[in-house]
Amino acid sequence: MICLANVCISVPEEMKGKLEKFETVNWSAVARKAFETELSKLELMDKLTSKSKATDKDIAELSKKIKAGIAKWHNERM
Repeated sequence: MICLANVCISVPEEMKGKLEKFETVNWSAVARKAFETELSKLELMDKLTSKSKATDKDIAELSKKIKAGIAKWHNERM
């Protein structure tokens, strides 16, 4: 027997109305799959970075360099 816990999520009223139009869809299963997918990504990130000695400052500097490189690449293509 699988014991499932309830989780309450909030969505905008407009989305709720759209969800209700498709009452045959198991929205709990859709949400569960989305949670599983995101959790897998986060768990992989934790695994890949668990032994990292990078500081927040290091990450911020790397992020700036990556963004600058992407911007340069796009500018060269125009």
